[in-house]
Amino acid sequence: MRAERLVLDTNVVSSALLLASSTPSRVLDDAFHHSRLVVTESTERELVAAMLSPKFDKYVPQTKRQELLLRLAPIIERVSVIQLVRICRDPHDDAVLEAALNGRVGALVTGDKDLLALNRFAGINIMTPAAYLEAIEGGE
Repeated sequence: MRAERLVLDTNVVSSALLLASSTPSRVLDDAFHHSRLVVTESTERELVAAMLSPKFDKYVPQTKRQELLLRLAPIIERVSVIQLVRICRDPHDDAVLEAALNGRVGALVTGDKDLLALNRFAGINIMTPAAYLEAIEGGE
């Protein structure tokens, strides 16, 4: 069950960047080869801010983080928010759900416990990176 259209929460991309051989890194690598990453203006802004944040300076050089953003650009599709979502206590979580809903994605991959507690939202699978890998490796 590989999603051709996918939302990767910023926490997954950040983890992939910090740990090159991690499960989130494997998800991101698979996305580079098989998926479009769907973002909204809000989720894209958050991703860029996270990647350029000085808090990562001691772990990953800023040039490497900028290179990742450039590498992501060709597989990113920005969608407009037509359908608003207001179901989570954290507005960030609603923004991620809006990207998934408006982008008509097959899966939302996240490490956020509040999002994972939903399991499915509007027919969209909400999965951990490990569960997503298991689903795509089992489906091949």
